[in-house]
Amino acid sequence: MFDHKHTKISIFSLVTFSVIIFLIHGDGVTYDDSLHPDTNKGSLDKVVLQGKLQEFKILKSNNLTRQFHARVLGFFNNQCESQFFMTWISPVSSFGARELLSIESLFKVHPKGCLMILSRTLDSIHGYRILKPFLDKGFKVQAVTPDLSFLLKGTLAEGWFHELRKGKKDPGEIPLSQNLSNLIRLAVLYKYGGVYLDTDFILLKPLKGLRNCIGAQSMDFGGKHWTRLNNAILIFDMNHPLLLRFINEFGLTFDGNKWGHNGPYLVSRVVGKLGKRPGFKFTILPPMAFYPADWNKIGGFFRKPKTQGEAKWVEAKLLQLRGETYGVHLWNKQSSGLIIEEGSVIARLVSDHCVICNSL
Repeated sequence: MFDHKHTKISIFSLVTFSVIIFLIHGDGVTYDDSLHPDTNKGSLDKVVLQGKLQEFKILKSNNLTRQFHARVLGFFNNQCESQFFMTWISPVSSFGARELLSIESLFKVHPKGCLMILSRTLDSIHGYRILKPFLDKGFKVQAVTPDLSFLLKGTLAEGWFHELRKGKKDPGEIPLSQNLSNLIRLAVLYKYGGVYLDTDFILLKPLKGLRNCIGAQSMDFGGKHWTRLNNAILIFDMNHPLLLRFINEFGLTFDGNKWGHNGPYLVSRVVGKLGKRPGFKFTILPPMAFYPADWNKIGGFFRKPKTQGEAKWVEAKLLQLRGETYGVHLWNKQSSGLIIEEGSVIARLVSDHCVICNSL
């Protein structure tokens, strides 16, 4: 019998491999995310190809990637109270108000911290203009094109990456940008140490005193054992052995067709296998530390109170967050289409944790 699903994946993989090879060897190709598809001339093909070009450009080496290590060392100097990393593997035009809110909250609680955004698209004139309001206020933020070969060298993910570049590794149906972000955050922390944050994260209080930490997304009914960890925020020393375990697990078990397999499920698998094995000193923080609302309940944080009871709930929730929570993960996949309604939990938090304060 004809297998439509298998054929679909096979065709997708063939197109993907072709695009990877084309990108790595087609140096004359350029991408402009301001271009609009021509609806009269194969517009669908152009949209698909442009999306693939943007996604796979990060696989290529150029002058910027070769400068990566020197730029990192030059940026994180003695003037940095702490070092933070984010990733952005999407078009620069899609870096919007929600992402800027995350940066604002970071500098609100860590005004002397330094933020490096690992991104080929933001490492541009357009990207500089987006970040300039922070620079004008004296904050240290810079977008830098990462060198993936350098970051992964000596790990079991190095072979995976080289196979991917050659078109011999199927990236799967999950957006490759998502899985590359999962890997880059681990590699950059292993190489340099510091704090990784997703771009849909609002920090509420300084992270000083936290060291080698990962957050639990959920606990069992007794509240004594975690059931799921998450990788939206990671705080680790350079060369921490747990990070290397994460990276190697990525290279050994990569599956591009299962959502979360190379991200939250990966860190959960590795930590679950370790148990109480010595030599891996780290702390698992409870959900209230970073994930006070799970992905299916985050919508309540965006809604304004309509009754006296709801207003009391907002006040009680804010009091709880200010006492127990370091930051709130907004679960952008679920909440990106939601409006931050006036008087809601998120509106109140943003108002209290902005530095430019015109993004709401």
